[in-house]
Amino acid sequence: MIHLSRWKVILLALSVAFGVLFAFPNLLTPAQREALPGFLPKSGVNLGLDLQGGSYLLLEVDVSEMQAARLENLREDVAASLQTAGVTPVTTTPDEAGVTVTFVDRAGQDAAFTALRPLTQSGGLNAVSERTIQRLSDNRVRVAYTEQALRTMGPDAVTQSIEVVRRRVDALGTREPSITRQGANRIVVQAPGESDPAALERVIGQTAQLTFQMVDVENSVEQALAGIVPPDAELLYDDQQNPYLVKRRVLVSGENLTRAGVGADQSGRPAIDFRFDGVGARRFGEATAANIGKPFAIILDGRIISAPTIQGAIPSGDGQITGSFSIQTAAELVTLLNGGALPAPLEVVERRTVTAELGADAVQAGMISTAVGFAIIVLFMFLAYGFLFGGISVLGLLLNGLLIIAAMSMTGAALTLPGIAGLILTFAVAVDANVLIYERMRDEARQGRSVIASLDAGFNKAMGTIIDANLTTLVAALIMFIFGAGPVRGFAWTLTIGVFTSMLSAVLVAQVGLAWWLKVAKPKKLPIAE
Repeated sequence: MIHLSRWKVILLALSVAFGVLFAFPNLLTPAQREALPGFLPKSGVNLGLDLQGGSYLLLEVDVSEMQAARLENLREDVAASLQTAGVTPVTTTPDEAGVTVTFVDRAGQDAAFTALRPLTQSGGLNAVSERTIQRLSDNRVRVAYTEQALRTMGPDAVTQSIEVVRRRVDALGTREPSITRQGANRIVVQAPGESDPAALERVIGQTAQLTFQMVDVENSVEQALAGIVPPDAELLYDDQQNPYLVKRRVLVSGENLTRAGVGADQSGRPAIDFRFDGVGARRFGEATAANIGKPFAIILDGRIISAPTIQGAIPSGDGQITGSFSIQTAAELVTLLNGGALPAPLEVVERRTVTAELGADAVQAGMISTAVGFAIIVLFMFLAYGFLFGGISVLGLLLNGLLIIAAMSMTGAALTLPGIAGLILTFAVAVDANVLIYERMRDEARQGRSVIASLDAGFNKAMGTIIDANLTTLVAALIMFIFGAGPVRGFAWTLTIGVFTSMLSAVLVAQVGLAWWLKVAKPKKLPIAE
């Protein structure tokens, strides 16, 4: 095991080359990195929120409002289905899970049951429907959400919100944002390097529910302002506070959008180009063909963006939203639409801003603590095992640190202040492997074995202990990474990388270095045996 094998030398050389290649960009400025040739790596270590500065938001998902909105949608679907089927109920009674409709006779109940059954059908062959329909006594029919659907609405809304928030933050260009769940209904967003927390909050917090609805031209807006609003319509306003009476029925929603982008209208002013998917294109084409000459409203989160008049059928599914947009507002709206709509409103519970000065202080403190920890380890190794064996261990530590920086640069991992603590702990774990090997060599030499036998036994007998120790550390790090959040995951990630790099650097450098020393010096006794 102590032989100077060619494959060990090649592996060590490749490790050094990898470390230098991927760690080198950290010594360059951003402009110098961009000037590097395309075949060279350009990414460096991303600093976390506590080192780089940025924005911190604690958001709470309003599950109750989301559930209320879905129940309202169900009641509107029931009313629309009955109206289409020509069935008129005597009474409509909403409850906490659905709606119950009462009819004059059994014939009305049968017709309603047939008309409402499609509302409970699932989207796929194997999908479980979240709605149920029941016949009740006294000629009643009840359509409601199942208990399973009501129970999973909250957790599903939080999970979907996390993905939507992640897409929106990524679109802002923030590197390595941390978006994690906290408790049942809360989300923590950490955006390193984001200097405008107001813009971050504005983009994240907007629900972005986009709908296309017909303007009600049959009823008077003045009467609606006086409080007389038809049951199938609602009163909405645009940015200039102009009132519109809009049909409640949604023709097409933002869920059918496949792409949105910033464009320009015929006057060269900023506009938003969009495209629907196949289902949305069909619905949009049918709606525009049936309502030529009538105005329709484009609504975002209850606010009318635009209310153009349909000039002709649009079967292609492509369209443009015009209005009083600036380049910035159009770009923000495109980010929202492409990121998807939030399933429920988000409320900002807590907001914090970490300034660059605080980040710089944390970086300096981390560098000092790392340097002090490294110096103490180096001093101990030199005092305990001399300059030869101690120096080989120090070279292994240097390679270990180089490989950690290279691995974090290559994977784009964020370095946090707890991550620096993990880095220091990794150095201790790495040198611990050398201590185990050297102590075993010392024991073998004191028992009278030769230098070669002592060296070989040191690696052979200590390797099992080294593997066991690193495996337990790796398991602990993986548990912290899976179940932890924020700083805990940063610590666990650095520690996980360090486990693999320390196994490579501590053992391989010691084997190659001592094998080379044995071949050149041909010693008669082991220097650390005294």
